[in-house]
Amino acid sequence: EGFNYRFNSISFSGNEGYIVGKPPILLHTSNGGDSWERVPLNAKLPGTPVLITALPGEGQAEMTTDVGAIYVTSNAGLLWKAAVQETVDATLNRTVSSGISGASFYTGQFSSVKRSPEGKYVAVSSRGNFYMTWEPGQTFWQPHNRASARRLQDMGWRPEGGLWLATRGGDLFFNNDEKNLENFKQVNFGARGFGILDVGFQPDGTLWAAGGSGTLYKSADGGKKWKRTKSADKIPGNLYAVKFVNEKQGFILGNASILLRYIGA
Repeated sequence: EGFNYRFNSISFSGNEGYIVGKPPILLHTSNGGDSWERVPLNAKLPGTPVLITALPGEGQAEMTTDVGAIYVTSNAGLLWKAAVQETVDATLNRTVSSGISGASFYTGQFSSVKRSPEGKYVAVSSRGNFYMTWEPGQTFWQPHNRASARRLQDMGWRPEGGLWLATRGGDLFFNNDEKNLENFKQVNFGARGFGILDVGFQPDGTLWAAGGSGTLYKSADGGKKWKRTKSADKIPGNLYAVKFVNEKQGFILGNASILLRYIGA
C-alpha cells in the first residue's frame, strides 16, 4: 500500500486475535494467527491505536488510542462504541484550574497507556507532567498530579492492586491504595540515573525493572530490596518492556531487535 506500518499492540483470546498499529490499522484473526484480515477503521478515528485487548467472547475487543479514546466492539471491529464520553482536552479544560500541574502544557497525546486485567487504565502525558486514570463506568478520564518533582517516564498496574510509577531520573514509586491513586511511596532503588522504562511481575512475586543502557534490576521481596542483574550489562541498547507469561516463561523487549528470554534464576 506504500505505507510502512508499525505495530503497537497485539492481543489474543483463544484463537481470536487483533493487531493495531500506526498509521491507524487493525488486523483480525480467528484461527490463531494462521491468516489475518484487515478491518477498516473510520478515517475520523481520534488519534492512533496504541493498545488492543481481546476480550472473552467471540468478536469482543477493546481498543485505545493515544489521545485517550476507548472503544469496545462485539463484532470483531466492524462497529465500535465509545466508552469515554468526553475528550481528554475537554476534561483538562475543566480541571486546569483545579490544581493539576502541567495540564495547560498538554500536547494532545499520551506517551504511555496501560490497562489492568480488570479494565482500568493509566496513561502518562507525553511531557510527563501528569497522569490520568479511567475505569469502567466513568464518563471521562481522571487527571492526577505526579508524585515526584521529576517528570514521569512510565506507569503501570501492579498484580496485587495499585500502581507503579517511574520517573525520568530513575526513581521508582509504588501505590498500594487503589482508592487513592495519588498516594505513592518511593522505593529504595538506586538506578544510578538510568531511567526505568518498565516493571514486570513474575507470578511468584519476583519483580523485574528494565531501562536504558541494558539496565535490569531484580527484587525477590516485593520491591523492598533490588539487585542489579549483571547479565544485561553488556547489552548495547535500551530495554523497553518486561512480560511474564507464567512463572518460568518471560521475555524482555528492547530496541535494535533485542529480545531476551528468561531461563531461570
